[in-house]
Amino acid sequence: MHDAVERGASTRSAERVDEAAAALPRTRDDGYLDAAATAPLRPEARAAMIAALDDGAANASSVHQAGHRARSRVESARAEIAAAFGARPAEVTFTSGGTEANTLAIVGLALANPRGRHLVTTPLEHASVLESCRFLERVFGFAVDLAEVDASGRVRPASIAALVRPDTTLVSVGLANAEVGTVQHLAEYTGIARASGALMHTDAVQAAAALPVRFEAGADGGWPGPGIDAMTLAGHKFGGPQGTGALLLRSGIAVEPLLHGGGQEHGRRAGTENVAGIAGFAAAVRASRLQLGSQGVALMASRDLLIERVLREVPGASLTGHRTERLPGHASFVVEGVSGESLLVALDAAGFAVSSGSACSAGANEPSPVLLALGLSADLAQTGVRFTLPHPVSGAAIDRIIGVLRAETEHASRRRGARTRRR
Repeated sequence: MHDAVERGASTRSAERVDEAAAALPRTRDDGYLDAAATAPLRPEARAAMIAALDDGAANASSVHQAGHRARSRVESARAEIAAAFGARPAEVTFTSGGTEANTLAIVGLALANPRGRHLVTTPLEHASVLESCRFLERVFGFAVDLAEVDASGRVRPASIAALVRPDTTLVSVGLANAEVGTVQHLAEYTGIARASGALMHTDAVQAAAALPVRFEAGADGGWPGPGIDAMTLAGHKFGGPQGTGALLLRSGIAVEPLLHGGGQEHGRRAGTENVAGIAGFAAAVRASRLQLGSQGVALMASRDLLIERVLREVPGASLTGHRTERLPGHASFVVEGVSGESLLVALDAAGFAVSSGSACSAGANEPSPVLLALGLSADLAQTGVRFTLPHPVSGAAIDRIIGVLRAETEHASRRRGARTRRR
């Protein structure tokens, strides 16, 4: 009787997911479930890029009419992105992506604000944050401390408080982790940093397209709230073009440029602006923010159904990250006894594009540092699989995903049994 009730509840959940999925625009590839790596290009972004390219070749720094038109596109995009996140246009610096923006934030702020040579960050951060910290450690003699995290991927505020000291220049905590989807309570860490006199940076690359993120808190609230000094964005997470990003930097805070040359981007980032890419970035942000509420509800319904069914129907599966306080379209698991690589290959063969973690660290045959930080064993940390949904998925698609995962766990069990018998 209990099983019948449970199956009935799952059926009703699947029907609600199918209804939500049908009501929203779809991508051309419904098997693409790797939005945390890159979101599909939005038609609005493509149209904006084509319009900029069709307007003719011009450098936005040139003084002729064509150059003025290019400059107008760049500044309109800057104003639109600033307004979307509650910043001033002059606080938006365009970059080549999230990696450059993170590096400019970490290295540029640390070198330009010589309060001391100490940084605080976390083991959950993107490689561009951690490697920038290691660069400062190696070349400039900075000390770097990593805050503790709990088993759900939440950074412990007490650890941040214990690590900051009078010579701490910068605290950097990502708003949401790409691998396990946990959303941080950033206001707690920001308060600690501000009280100590340190600058506060957040990598919002994963969160900004999925949550009501604001650089300055507005009347409607939103993450990360007041007190943030620098925030990183990447265009392709919104469905904009790859190779575009931005650093939002609070007015009056100095930053040492990484690229030297002309005076573009208010002297913070030399180089000819990517006019078409910037136009596409702004168009994607606009479209993403307009759909944020309805899309988020539909994605959470799909996510929760997928999590529920994987945990119930796939032997050895466990959720990674926080159960509820996670990105709307993010579902990540470890499956005991099954390599993450075999799961990715099997799902790919079935028409589903998924990942095991950050695309920027793909190919490394090592246990996930993020999962190790959450306290998982090295063996279990190599079994991760991540579904990040750019659109709601149908109940039928979830059926197929469950079938692939179950088949792989059965194959792995048979292989282990065969090895045991040979011994």
